[in-house]
Amino acid sequence: MSVIAPDHDELALACRNWGRWGPDDELGTLNHVTQKTIRAARDEICEGTAFSLSIDVGRSGPQTGGRRFNPVHTMTATGTDAAAGLQAEIRSTYADDLIFMPVHGATHWDGLGHVFYKGAMWNGYDCKLVGAMGALRNSIVRVKDKLVGRAVLVDLPRVMGVDALEPGCAIHPEDLDAAIAAQDVEMRPGDFLLVRTGQMGRCLRAGAWGDYAGGDAPGFALDTAPWFKKVEVAAIATDTWGAEVRPNEITHIYQPWHQLVIPNLGLTVGEIFNLELLAEACAADRRYTSFICAPALPIEGGVGSPCNPLVLR
Repeated sequence: MSVIAPDHDELALACRNWGRWGPDDELGTLNHVTQKTIRAARDEICEGTAFSLSIDVGRSGPQTGGRRFNPVHTMTATGTDAAAGLQAEIRSTYADDLIFMPVHGATHWDGLGHVFYKGAMWNGYDCKLVGAMGALRNSIVRVKDKLVGRAVLVDLPRVMGVDALEPGCAIHPEDLDAAIAAQDVEMRPGDFLLVRTGQMGRCLRAGAWGDYAGGDAPGFALDTAPWFKKVEVAAIATDTWGAEVRPNEITHIYQPWHQLVIPNLGLTVGEIFNLELLAEACAADRRYTSFICAPALPIEGGVGSPCNPLVLR
């Protein structure tokens, strides 16, 4: 296992994909999703079973307030209104509602306009292109039809024989390679990599989120950034709040792994994915591949999006 964190700037250059798909690209590694990869992913549907990887959207979520809070759901018309005759003027009775939430407040994708590196976002675009009205480049709208394909679950706790990885446990390339080999899975370009740490499952079993949102967590080490480039994943998602290991490996940059993989590699990152039921199903038949469809909401100018990822087996 790595002991000393590698140089952040060197890793940024090592994993950088700027210009790989042309100077105007806004898809990043989702360019690996093609008609061929989507057609091949159909073969992963064998049983006809479906799994949602989303947590429920509402007040029961893990956010603790501040910059991000749990979604607020409220009713604008109700059955009690109808019963009281308050809807008589429209000659109908109905219920209606609204929701107010940070787009990163529940299960979500981090888009390519979400994180900057030295004043630039994905493909070298100036960070000032994300203004008060949203992203003029790298908006989540650009990927609304790309988040579909073959999913590979890497179930690290089950491979390691533990209930869950401990907070602060850094996941290195050799850990991913060993788990993939143990599960007898072949990685293919364009795969969606779902990495279970067990942290969410531990919270769900305890019936309390604790410091899940923003606290210490298992997660990806900095040296995984070039590995994701080499393997040519389309996107990755985890069952943690922030995907990368916390406490961070280096302290002078907040969430330094994000600064490598999003603006430099061009990687779309999924967070707060509930992988528990899927992991049980995969362990039962020793089949760790499936079909995933996890579209982002086409939020104009958005730098991320809530989602309800569906995995079909």
